[in-house]
Amino acid sequence: MVKKSSGKKATTTTQKVAATVTTPPVSPEVQGDPKHQQRLLDIFSEAFYSVLSADTFPTLIQEIKQALFNRDFSTAFGREDYLEAYAARWSPTRALCYSHVLRGLESHLSPITTAAAGSDKGRSNLQVVSIGGCAAEHVAVASYVSQCSLEGGHITLVDSAPWSQVASLMHARLTMPPELSRYASASAKASNCAFIEPERLSMSFVQKDVLSLDGRTVADLLRLGPGEGRDPLLVTLFFTLNELYTDGGIGKTTSFLTSLGRSLPNGSLLLVLDSPGSYSETALGKEKKRYPMHWLLDHTLLKADDASVKWEKLKSNDSKWFRLPDTLRYPMQLENMRYQMHLYKLERC
Repeated sequence: MVKKSSGKKATTTTQKVAATVTTPPVSPEVQGDPKHQQRLLDIFSEAFYSVLSADTFPTLIQEIKQALFNRDFSTAFGREDYLEAYAARWSPTRALCYSHVLRGLESHLSPITTAAAGSDKGRSNLQVVSIGGCAAEHVAVASYVSQCSLEGGHITLVDSAPWSQVASLMHARLTMPPELSRYASASAKASNCAFIEPERLSMSFVQKDVLSLDGRTVADLLRLGPGEGRDPLLVTLFFTLNELYTDGGIGKTTSFLTSLGRSLPNGSLLLVLDSPGSYSETALGKEKKRYPMHWLLDHTLLKADDASVKWEKLKSNDSKWFRLPDTLRYPMQLENMRYQMHLYKLERC
């Protein structure tokens, strides 16, 4: 569990939300480099310093929690101050978790990186399309590109909420050196640098409801990166798929996943993270039945009728903990998290 920092940047209290979990009574395993993780947290605390230190922050968090509890997503994600507060409160832990997951999948991700023209042998680029993604996914991809010494990476963030300003803010914080005090030493100024060089990370944000898109528009989304849809991609659905099933319906979500499979370049990967034990409900005649999210996902991808599209399940875990080192510091207390993970690869026949 991350401890609340004691400096002036911290004026908030610990917030408990329905999505957070209590650490089980076992010894936590080391998950990631604490020094690298602290730098990721610093990016969030610097980007949202005014948000975290505002007297209104606890109230905003409570209002967002209430809207989420009521499944009123248009309210929860409809105001700029709500979006900033959400990103400051919930995105840091997820960013560290996603970074850890991506790093653990390096053996699967390496084959889909594409060599850039004129690059040195062994240096490559990763293209990511993040459905329902914003700050956490953005930072996690930057972390992966940085840690794996890739020449570059591009992430297309797709969400129905207006995350454009938050995405631009995070991109600036990732690709620009942190602001230093006017009294900073010469050595501090000399060593001050961006988390990742701007030429190594590009980002685009698209405000769309993916369940409303037809097959052609889905294909267009996949062409926004440097590869223009020709090279294999990583598509992520992080804590998004069950919401699509629950609120958009199984039919629409299945249609979207089918369009995705038909539009993705051969060899692309689909990575799904969500809450463990997620269920979605659908009506069959007069009765309603509940299905595990991962069962619906497997049924859609692995038992598809389209003979030209074949998905292979590479890796799966129904429940896994991500635990934060006690040494990390952030302006408010953060919790460990639990998730399920499923990785698929597209092979065209």
